[in-house]
Amino acid sequence: MNNYLDITKTYDDEKIKEFSNIIKNGGIGIFPTETVYAIGGNGLDASSVEKIYNAKNRNKKNPINLLVNSIEMVETVAKDISPIEYKLMETFFPGPFTIILKKKDIVPDIVTAGSNYVGVRMSSSEIVNKLIDYAKVPIAAPSANISGRLSGTNLKDIYNDFSDKVDFMIDGR
Repeated sequence: MNNYLDITKTYDDEKIKEFSNIIKNGGIGIFPTETVYAIGGNGLDASSVEKIYNAKNRNKKNPINLLVNSIEMVETVAKDISPIEYKLMETFFPGPFTIILKKKDIVPDIVTAGSNYVGVRMSSSEIVNKLIDYAKVPIAAPSANISGRLSGTNLKDIYNDFSDKVDFMIDGR
């Protein structure tokens, strides 16, 4: 795969910017989060999210969370956020905590499986936050595994499942 970066050996900010541009323009990729590998794309682009569902063989009745990198980005995708919800985000973001909020119309229905609510998470992963920062969009990002299989914690375990279905891969473990 040409669009491969192993950040355990070398960090290449230009490559991260290139991959962010792929996300912004509707492509999808594999990257590490603080917990598992994710397969992600532009969370505001229905066709990008469709690619994620297809690559994972995921049931479209199963919603996908959005990764964000700021409370301001949460406010672009969610509405009617209560003081308690703000307190939860202030307490548990960033990290492996997802909060379910009322979605704004900017969030495609495919992300939420037709629900009026969206799961939002702020990752503590520097790579995830760089991708979001450069792409300037929330990233729809479920775990990188074929639906029904274990989540990928090692790129070599999922490489063959996705190498021909994604536009880039970042190895970070």
